[in-house]
Amino acid sequence: MESFIRTLPKVELHVHIEGTLEPELMFELAQRNQITLPYATVEEARAAYQFEDLQSFLDMYYLGAGVLQSEQDFYDLTWAYLLRCQHDHVMHTEIFFDPQTHTERGIAFQTVMAGITRALADGEQQLDISSRLILCFLRHLSEAAAFETLAQAMSYQEYIIGVGLDSSELGHPPEKFRRVFEKAHDAGFLTVAHAGEEGPASHIRDALSMLRVSRIDHGVQCTQDPELVRTLAETQTPLTVCPLSNVKLRVFDEMADHNLVGLLRQGLCVTINSDDPAYFGGYMTDNFLAVAESFDVTKEEMAAFTANAIRASFLPDEEKATLQQRLDHYLQVQLHPIL
Repeated sequence: MESFIRTLPKVELHVHIEGTLEPELMFELAQRNQITLPYATVEEARAAYQFEDLQSFLDMYYLGAGVLQSEQDFYDLTWAYLLRCQHDHVMHTEIFFDPQTHTERGIAFQTVMAGITRALADGEQQLDISSRLILCFLRHLSEAAAFETLAQAMSYQEYIIGVGLDSSELGHPPEKFRRVFEKAHDAGFLTVAHAGEEGPASHIRDALSMLRVSRIDHGVQCTQDPELVRTLAETQTPLTVCPLSNVKLRVFDEMADHNLVGLLRQGLCVTINSDDPAYFGGYMTDNFLAVAESFDVTKEEMAAFTANAIRASFLPDEEKATLQQRLDHYLQVQLHPIL
């Protein structure tokens, strides 16, 4: 199973590019930009990656993002993540970025976009990894701030396929951003939203009805509402679940308590993703392995997470078909080799 997972073709739909900032790169960029970190060494910084809940993680996350200053910084961050994708056999990735994390501290929207998109273009050409970019609004900030960010994004619609909603879920329900999402829809953006991570199942319902999202990011609290679980199965609404993240942030005490395999077996369109891998202890392969080690799953079930992600992606149908062919070929070779 381990060798099967390591080379299994994968698709990632829930990763925050700022959350891929490894301590080594954080120190390198801090030195480049003459920024003093509150840690003396890389090891001391990594030791601080212990979190009690979502907010304690976010405090560290925003501290780390402060070292990102120039277009080259954002390029280097994104390129480092793409190299991890190559290592983990990720064929396609749909990346979240948080422009407000940077514009709030005086970094131009253009600077962020230029670095990320240049790296993604190089990733497609040099690594054969396709990608899409999703702008996330920070839900702890105001509706007005989200509208301002959406206005900035209008000039970059050829690069940004959709908008999402992340940061502190508790106290910031989907309803707060209903009007922003309506305007985003009118402008032609696809929509997703974090819901049902720390927040209740009602946030999932509200994200679907009020924000008209195509996917629910996390969504693991859906099991609070059996009728919602049935609806998600019937509609095949994708859930972009992040196993290691959920354990690290104490959504589940340990991996064996997680519900994603149960949801998969109930017919939901569940996918596996890494969320903020530098902070949560693992990229895509690490997440797949953690699930396989904690549950009695088959290779076909593990491959189903990739098949679901292909279907749930924002790629055109012909590109989805190409990725599915690559997965089918892998399964043919692995599961039904010619004797």
